[in-house]
Amino acid sequence: MSTRNAAAFFDVDDTLIRGNSMAGFLRHHLGSDDAVAAVAARLAGLPRAQANRAYFRLFAGVRADLLAARGREWFDPGLLRPDTLEALRRHANAGEPVFLVSGSFFACLDPIAEAVGATRAFGTRPVVRGGVLTGEVLAPMLDGVKAEVVRLTAAVLGVDLGRCSAYGDHATDLPMLRLVGHPVVVGDDPVLTSWARGRGRAAGGPGGGRVRTPTGARAAIGGTPGPATGAAVRPRPG
Repeated sequence: MSTRNAAAFFDVDDTLIRGNSMAGFLRHHLGSDDAVAAVAARLAGLPRAQANRAYFRLFAGVRADLLAARGREWFDPGLLRPDTLEALRRHANAGEPVFLVSGSFFACLDPIAEAVGATRAFGTRPVVRGGVLTGEVLAPMLDGVKAEVVRLTAAVLGVDLGRCSAYGDHATDLPMLRLVGHPVVVGDDPVLTSWARGRGRAAGGPGGGRVRTPTGARAAIGGTPGPATGAAVRPRPG
C-alpha cells in the first residue's frame, strides 16, 4: 500500500509529453515522411477503435525486441512537459506510486516510464508470439478502459480513489478523471475545461496541480501543448 494511501495516474500524449507518441514513433520506425503520409491516408476517417487496430497491424511480423530498441532510440527527454513532470515528481517524492495510463504501447511507454521513474506503465497490449508481433492487440486502452485500469490498480494497492490524483488532456480522459478525488486537466480541451468549470472548485492535490479553466484562473498545468511529434498520423490512443 502507498504510504499516503494514494496514487497518481498520468495520461501520456499531450499530458506528460508533447505530442502523440504513436505517431512520433511510427515516423522514426518507418524513416520516411512519404511512408507516414501513406499510413495517414489509410487511417483517415476510421473510427478510433478501427484506427487503433489498423495502426498495430503495421507491426505484424516485427520482433518485439527490435521495436523496444527503436523506442529507446525515438524517445527524447525533451518531449517531456516540464510542468507535468514536476507534478509527477512531487507525487513520487510524497511516497505515492506513479502510473502511466495510455493507449500507446511498450515501445513508446517503457522508455518514458524509465525516464520519469514511474512505478508502471499500462498501455495497449499487442499480441506477441515467439517474440514477434502478430499485428493484433489483446487489450486496446481506449475509452473507458483507462478508468477501469485506474479503478483496479487502486483496489489492488488498497488505496483510496478519493485521495488519488489523475492527469489528462483530452475528453477521452474524463472517465479516469471523474474517478479520483484530485483530477488535473492539462491544456485547453473544451470538454474537460467545461467539466472543470462545472465542478466549481480547484482540484489541487499533492501534485500541486489544479483544474484549468479557460480563463486560466485556476491554472497550474495548462496552455496549448507544444508541436505534436509526427502529427500527421494521430490514431488518438486515448
